[in-house]
Amino acid sequence: MRELLLIAIPLFAACLAAIWKGDRTRPWILPATGIIHAALALWLLAVPPRVAPGAWVGFDPLARAVLPAVSLLFLACAIYGVSYLRLRAARPNRVFVALMLAALGLMSLAHQARHLGVLWIATEAVTLTTVPLIHFNGTPRAFEATWKYLLVGGTGIALSLLGSFCLGYASLQGGGGGNLTFAALIAQGTSLSRAWVLIAWVLILVGYGTKMGLAPMHTWKPDTYGEAPGIVAAMLAGGVTTVAFTAILRVRAVVDAAGEGAMAGRTLLAIGLFSMVVAALFLLATRDFKRMLAYSSVEQMGILSIGAGLGGIGTWAALFHVWNNAMAKGSLFLSAGNIRRAAGARTADEVSGMACLTPRSSALFIAGLFAITACPPFGLFFSELLVLKAAIFGGHRALAALFLASLLFAFFGLTRLVFAIVNGRPRSAARSEGRRFPEAAGVTIPPLILLGISLWLGLAPPAVLHDAWTAAVAQLFPAP
Repeated sequence: MRELLLIAIPLFAACLAAIWKGDRTRPWILPATGIIHAALALWLLAVPPRVAPGAWVGFDPLARAVLPAVSLLFLACAIYGVSYLRLRAARPNRVFVALMLAALGLMSLAHQARHLGVLWIATEAVTLTTVPLIHFNGTPRAFEATWKYLLVGGTGIALSLLGSFCLGYASLQGGGGGNLTFAALIAQGTSLSRAWVLIAWVLILVGYGTKMGLAPMHTWKPDTYGEAPGIVAAMLAGGVTTVAFTAILRVRAVVDAAGEGAMAGRTLLAIGLFSMVVAALFLLATRDFKRMLAYSSVEQMGILSIGAGLGGIGTWAALFHVWNNAMAKGSLFLSAGNIRRAAGARTADEVSGMACLTPRSSALFIAGLFAITACPPFGLFFSELLVLKAAIFGGHRALAALFLASLLFAFFGLTRLVFAIVNGRPRSAARSEGRRFPEAAGVTIPPLILLGISLWLGLAPPAVLHDAWTAAVAQLFPAP
């Protein structure tokens, strides 16, 4: 039952943070919990436990393939959080620390959920937990972004609930006994009612696709990522979206077993490519560098969707991409948060010359730019190359061409804005703010660590990760 500690320890730590009296010492609960959680997740990655076939919760191959990445991302954010909350000492941090820890426990539950109902409950709980975190800055724009996140995300979760009901009804129509574990639904296979399976797939794809931020359900992302603290945006982009992606993978395995895998693949390819095109177009126009990262996240979610739609090797590449995206996007959001606080503004019309005021964060921001745009030797280059190869070898040459074109335009949009912010002479307002922002080790080392992991994944990904991704693909696409 070691895997249950991944859920229990963060939830216990959240309760501890809620009753802890000192605002100054409370943030240290974050890295303490993060170290324990990451150590346990990596141990389970190396020595995976046996999962009972009918278990509702378990550290199965899919959880093994993605949850350690979320744990490492949280650890980096937790270390960053100590210095971040010290800089924001004027604001009480009881709710912030407790909900960050609760979100980690609930994401661990969602990734390990092997039951359709447990998956939905955990995903909804993660959504509700992150709402106050988005509003931490307390500004009117943050309030607006919080409501948009809650309403749009709530609509997506409602649709996924309706889709879950339809999938359960498909099981009953096929003679099932109401067992909603994914193993039982897959075992029913072609006896599931195909009509209800198709309805369920559409609703669940739209519902969880909204949580991922796939276009056109991405409208909450620019405001939410733009107004949330960088540490929160990093967890949303690398953690919460991963929960929704693994949910789609689990349901897609049921659709495959029902004989509708080709249809599911086509819809994933279509919505993934559309997301990449939409993101590339917005990246060419946006002037806000945090909203820029939101559109970049839409692009990355599109890549994950395309990988999943291509089947076995594409899904392997998508799981590889989950790790790379979490590390690179986490580093970008943390360094962007540093620049945002030092500049006192967030658009290219107001910010320039940040290399003079925040040289370390600017260097990390540029390195993160190269990582997220798939420049070698960062890991995203290799995962995106694998997705491209899967598309070409699968006969999707037009898709591959549009995939490359979207990546190129996204690269132009990202580099245009990043270098406009970093280069040049600092604005007078930025000079005033920048002098008051210390680039301490606590806010620069965590994004550096995440970049280092991204580089390591590109140069020498460990064999245990290869084994984990291969086992997850075998779980999702069992050999006949």
